[in-house]
Amino acid sequence: MRRRKPKFKRRVKLILILVLVFMVGGKAGESIGAKAYDIYHLLTWKQSEEWELILVNDKHPLPERYTVNLVEAEPGKYVDERIYEYLNEMFVAAREDGIYPVIRDAYRSNDEQKRIMKNKVESYKNEGYPEFLARRSAKDWVAEPGKSEHQLGLAVDINADKTLCTNENVYAWLAENAHQYGFILRYPKDKEDITNTAYEPWHYRFVGTEAASKMYEKNLCLEEYVE
Repeated sequence: MRRRKPKFKRRVKLILILVLVFMVGGKAGESIGAKAYDIYHLLTWKQSEEWELILVNDKHPLPERYTVNLVEAEPGKYVDERIYEYLNEMFVAAREDGIYPVIRDAYRSNDEQKRIMKNKVESYKNEGYPEFLARRSAKDWVAEPGKSEHQLGLAVDINADKTLCTNENVYAWLAENAHQYGFILRYPKDKEDITNTAYEPWHYRFVGTEAASKMYEKNLCLEEYVE
């Protein structure tokens, strides 16, 4: 069995990076620090077997050279092939309970994420927001390209087949049951100050059944669990 690298060794690496940043100082230090952190993040991700716990948010961009093998979960909607079985099992269980979920959004390419962000910014500008405020407001709802979980292929936005049930029915069922299939409510209402993302009852992220159950039981978001 291959042994995992102890967490304290990873922390030592990060401390050394921070020391380098402080020694250089200024903008040059910030640039070196950002690049060094990117390298550190990539190396530790490659060494980790816990691919399902990769943290992507406004402070942790998608690992460089990240690739994903996709499978079509619903027509035109793709996910990482490793989560398809869990997602399908969850949807089957929901339907057995009279709940009919559908995938509204799943994997996005970087170009798709750019387009979505641009459209959101334009939407705010059309409402009369100045450019800087439109961009800041858009970030409350749309992740910047390279910082979206949808680019991992591990996140799905789930709504209802409204001919059979309501979105509220789906959200309530998922909130109670998704952890059994390895999914977590990624942006809870009471964790907005930690995730820096507004509450999204439709956005679910695969983290594995063990981690999902622990997060559900202890009321943790992903940032709290991995950091």
